[in-house]
Amino acid sequence: MDTIWSKAKAAIKEKIPAHSYKMWIEPIDFVKEEEGSIVVSCPNFFSKKRVHDHYGIQIESELNQIQGTPCKLCIEISKKKRVPRKKKSDALEESPQLILPNTNSASMRTGGRLLRRDFTFDRFVVGNNNNFAYSAALSVASRQATTQNSLFLLSETGMGKSHLSQAIGHHILSRHPLEKVYYITAEDFMNEMVQAFRTNSIDQFKEKYRTQCDVLLLEDIHFLTGKERTQIELALALDYLLDADKKIIFTSCYLPTEIPKMNNQLKSRLSCGLISGIEPPDFKTRIRILEKKARENGLRMPKEIRDYLASELSENVRQLESGLIGVTAKSTLMREPIDLTLAESVVRNIVQQKKRVTIDAIKKLVCHHYSISADEMASRSRKKRIVWPRQMAIYLSRKYTDQPLQLIGKSFNRYHATVLHSIAAVEKALKADASVPKQLEYLCQRLDTGKF
Repeated sequence: MDTIWSKAKAAIKEKIPAHSYKMWIEPIDFVKEEEGSIVVSCPNFFSKKRVHDHYGIQIESELNQIQGTPCKLCIEISKKKRVPRKKKSDALEESPQLILPNTNSASMRTGGRLLRRDFTFDRFVVGNNNNFAYSAALSVASRQATTQNSLFLLSETGMGKSHLSQAIGHHILSRHPLEKVYYITAEDFMNEMVQAFRTNSIDQFKEKYRTQCDVLLLEDIHFLTGKERTQIELALALDYLLDADKKIIFTSCYLPTEIPKMNNQLKSRLSCGLISGIEPPDFKTRIRILEKKARENGLRMPKEIRDYLASELSENVRQLESGLIGVTAKSTLMREPIDLTLAESVVRNIVQQKKRVTIDAIKKLVCHHYSISADEMASRSRKKRIVWPRQMAIYLSRKYTDQPLQLIGKSFNRYHATVLHSIAAVEKALKADASVPKQLEYLCQRLDTGKF
């Protein structure tokens, strides 16, 4: 009978999307056959319900066809028990650990960041732009690729890399609730390390990340540019984790080799695993995203409006969500029907800023504000009165335009690595110099209002 079950799984694999098969069908095990019924087991209650609701009829049909006689499918929860782990030290109690064996638990807590409940694999819309990243993330989460312990998710903001990263955490915890999953940003890691030095608890900090972590979800790794001491400690922690066959997932807007002021040791660790990029969604995928978001939020969206939003809001998933929420909110508040006129007014507010502001407009505004010429800004000069305006202009170009790093760099006669360095320099100055936020606020206000 086990052979019949294997044949049924193989037949189902050919008829459903690969990612659906990997997530829901592949983990099912054959248990026994009794009195015209075939009993199989799923890892947990959530998996059992999903399989029963979405694939139960299809599985029964395949079994009947292969076996040649009618049979009933019975699904139970696997009785396989995980070997209890040794008790951890008291220091672990304050670690950024996420324990989610019971999704209804109100006592879920973490010392780091909490996984978003809606950032799961089944709520991620898969398209041509992200299919490989999705499959890679699911492979790591389900531990099908035993040699793949590290995954680097690369994309611009709002494309779904955080969703996939947290989905890995949810998936692992649903199947291995005793595992220690740490979900943090690179900034969290640095701040925690600094605090450990200040409180003479650096040994506990090192111990936690080196030996008391099973899965590390580390967001925005590019934040560590120029943070030499933090880079060294993180590289050592990664060595321990990789040697212990633990899972590590990084996210970033930049390739490891493109992050400036990153030591070679850490770059090597970031590049040792699979690197998977996520591109902007195509039109069909944008349609599916809008449909899924509307369905999840109980919203009714006319097809004409859905298609219009999908055609106009092509930048990223976050922009699509903003359009969907904006249309429904304005319709409710203004007590107006959802029509094309209302949708156009919402979309206009979302996209007009991006269309209006160009790199040339930013350069013109910054040059005027700091009293330098365009030729000086594009020159090789390293004088402070030239370098700072150039860095500010590059920072604003990244913030207000959709241009890639290479084109921004070319506009300022610089390489893309210099662009990254300039952005990091402005971000650092915003925290260290009280006058910088005022400068940035003024320039942003001028750009926002079109006064340039």
